[in-house]
Amino acid sequence: MIDNIESLVLEHLRAIRAEQDKHSERFGRLEARLGNLETTVAGLRRDLAHMYGEIVEQHTHADQLVARIERIERRLELQDG
Repeated sequence: MIDNIESLVLEHLRAIRAEQDKHSERFGRLEARLGNLETTVAGLRRDLAHMYGEIVEQHTHADQLVARIERIERRLELQDG
C-alpha cells in the first residue's frame, strides 16, 4: 500500500515537473519576444527623435526665410500698414 502511494506521489511530482518545464520554456520564449519588442520600441523612439529634430530644423529655416522676406519688404516699403 505504501509503495503504491509513493508511486502515485512520484508520478504526480513527475507530471508537475514536466508542466513546470513547459512553462519555463514558454517563459523563456516570452522573455525573448519582450526583448525584441523593447529593441523595436527603442528604435522607434530614436527614429521619432530624429524626425522631430528635422521638423525643428525646417521650422527654424522657415522662420529665417520669413525674417528675410519681412526685411526685404521693409527695405522696399512693401509692407501693409
